[in-house]
Amino acid sequence: MTITIRAGSPEDTPLILAMLDSSVAWLVAEGRPGQWGTEPWSASPRAVEVVRGYATSGTPYIAETDGVPAATLTLSDAPGTYLEPAGETERYIHLLASDRRFKGRGAGAALLAHAAEVTRRAGVSLLRVDCYAGDDGKLVAFYEKNGFVRTETFTHGPDAWPGQVLAQRVR
Repeated sequence: MTITIRAGSPEDTPLILAMLDSSVAWLVAEGRPGQWGTEPWSASPRAVEVVRGYATSGTPYIAETDGVPAATLTLSDAPGTYLEPAGETERYIHLLASDRRFKGRGAGAALLAHAAEVTRRAGVSLLRVDCYAGDDGKLVAFYEKNGFVRTETFTHGPDAWPGQVLAQRVR
């Protein structure tokens, strides 16, 4: 199994949405709809616009396993509008998701390592991400396993979605 990572573009929006849809279906099947709800992202015009906006303002990356798209994330210069910037130059990870057929094969970790390397090469030392902090905490633990440390918690939206911001210093 070979994982390669390529830079994407806004034209990859349908692929990114398909990975998000796969993740939503898996979360629902696991009884964990709190993270991203129960409906496919591709069915929501607002969600499609969010994905297209990140893919346009940032750089999407696609991890391919033996040539098949397996996971994605988008790297930008700032967090979403629901969080304050760090107060220093940073890179921010958005929308890490995978095609759940590839769960546990290392594509997500490879993307995080790639994001750290891209950040380092840009001369930026701070890489941040936020994620769902509810349910069993496995998502936060995944980021910690990949070198991130917890920095702040937050709630977002009318449902008080529980979030965790994590950071990694890259040098």
